[in-house]
Amino acid sequence: MRSKFRGAKGEGCLSRKAKPCRWHGAATLAVAFAVFGGSAGVGFAESWWEKMTTKGAPAPSGQTAPVAPAAPPQNEAPGTAAPAAPPVYVPTATGPVVPVMLPKIQNVSEYIELTGNAASVNTVKLIARVEGYLEKIHFKDGQVVKKGDLLFTVQQEQYRQQLIQAEAQVKAYEAALYYANIEVKRYTALARKGAAAQVVVDNWNFQAKKTAADLASAKAQVDIAKLNLSYTEVRAPFDGQMGRHLVDPGNTVGGAGQQTVLAEIMQLDPIYVVANLSEQDVLNVRANLGQRRLTYDELVNIPVDVGIEKGTGFRYRGTLEYAAPQIDPQTGTLLLRGILRNPNRTLLPGFFVRIRVPKGRDLPDALLVPDRALQADQAGRYLLVVNQENVVEQRYVELGQLNGQLRVILSGLNGDDRVVIGDLWRANPGTKVTPKLTTLEGSP
Repeated sequence: MRSKFRGAKGEGCLSRKAKPCRWHGAATLAVAFAVFGGSAGVGFAESWWEKMTTKGAPAPSGQTAPVAPAAPPQNEAPGTAAPAAPPVYVPTATGPVVPVMLPKIQNVSEYIELTGNAASVNTVKLIARVEGYLEKIHFKDGQVVKKGDLLFTVQQEQYRQQLIQAEAQVKAYEAALYYANIEVKRYTALARKGAAAQVVVDNWNFQAKKTAADLASAKAQVDIAKLNLSYTEVRAPFDGQMGRHLVDPGNTVGGAGQQTVLAEIMQLDPIYVVANLSEQDVLNVRANLGQRRLTYDELVNIPVDVGIEKGTGFRYRGTLEYAAPQIDPQTGTLLLRGILRNPNRTLLPGFFVRIRVPKGRDLPDALLVPDRALQADQAGRYLLVVNQENVVEQRYVELGQLNGQLRVILSGLNGDDRVVIGDLWRANPGTKVTPKLTTLEGSP
């Protein structure tokens, strides 16, 4: 049986004996394309194999095998449209899609980050300044109080009586002085008429002046009695928060030679933050300032950023309030103290805080990348960068300070480098990837 397939020019048919050779040659060429063609060769081989198998395979029973289209004649008439050429598959090598971004370029002020503690601006131990038994406590433990609020009352009755006694003594001396002055006038007039001796006049002058002195002393005793009476009421010296009371009502306080602490009050708004600056950092700041010394007015205007130890960022801002005049020889550090508002009492004395102070130098056109994009190995910190051929490179960098969630890169990175910021497990150095340019917010 002869095959129904013909060549492009219809020059005869293949015999049944030649058919196995043609199938063997087709299989050999398909294997060659699959081995040496890679991903591109697979598509071409499959297309070529389908054509060959379609040409050579016998049609199933009951169906007519498709006839290959004949080639156009060589001497085709002008103006006749040529049949469309079959599509050509152009292979493209792709890899996993990874998000990348260009470094953010902006001016950055350098800072020094320290770890310190919050401290109360004022802490006062309240004591009884007069002796007596404690009558009453007027606050709850831990209560927030205002300046002048009554906190404790010590026995008052004896001090009220002492005040009354002192006021009565004043009145007595006032009366005595009045009488002495009258006698001085009377005997002075009699002495001028020769009816009284001069010694009597001198005696009444002495009595008048002595009584005036006694009157002044009695008035001072009245002031002391009033002061002692006021000491029976212990009041808040400033706005603050009370600690727990240390003495219960009914106990005797303020005895001679003892200072009984009744409670403790702390001022929490404003609040101090205290840290120690290393000697090397001190020298670096001086170098950045050109060895110029800051005046006190300049010092108190230096901003201080504060963050809670386990928080993110620096939510609180204040100013530098004090810098020690010397380096502590035992620790080799310089004490710094800042002050900031704390209206909600978020910061409490003793809190560990992160403190950031300016280093005195700005970095123009600094490069910043997300801190999460950084990785580390034994050689140091590095970034994954996609080069122009879309191949991942490992780039070791020198790190600067952390600005929010962005890290300053001091060296090892260029402004046009595409930095891998996500799906880092897909981007291995040396592999080819498909970069997807994104922004810091993650949008393309």
